[in-house]
Amino acid sequence: MLTKKTPFIRIENIVASASINQTIDLESIVEKFPHVEYRPSVFPGLVFRLKKPKTATLIFKTGKMVCTGAKSEKAARQAVNKVARKLKKNGIPVNNKPSIQIQNIVASANLGGEIDLESVVYKLRKVMYEPEQFPGAVYRMSEPKVVFLIFSAGKLVCVGAKKEQQVYDAVEKLQKILEENELIFYST
Repeated sequence: MLTKKTPFIRIENIVASASINQTIDLESIVEKFPHVEYRPSVFPGLVFRLKKPKTATLIFKTGKMVCTGAKSEKAARQAVNKVARKLKKNGIPVNNKPSIQIQNIVASANLGGEIDLESVVYKLRKVMYEPEQFPGAVYRMSEPKVVFLIFSAGKLVCVGAKKEQQVYDAVEKLQKILEENELIFYST
């Protein structure tokens, strides 16, 4: 093992749920916003896309929303609030400020070293690795509660975090575990 590399981490997607605690008339949204996508025979929700932040928010007649595509918790909250403001500004009754919860954060990371996946299975608990079916190992971390896809080239995908800081903490913790168990090898 040579010198430890600082992992490169990137938030890829944040999924946030929200509710305005009231029913909403989706047909009236379609009338006022021709760019929305709504095909009730296929899916009960309406898709409201924003360019900034670049997100898609599903809106259901129950007043529930699901926002995807944000690259930060802040952007997810901004997107939901912006959609609510746009609706209100265009005559769609929105009586309550949306209550927003982050449901899932998906991030990618590169640890900058080669990982011995064959040995990961034997040295770590809560790992699944079936190379005939998928080239990465699946590792379930208890604290923070996230799931990693670990690839031999040192790349990771982290899912399940509810806060951005959990992603950074989990990647750092995984890197330390890999190093302590001599499962990652850095080149110069």
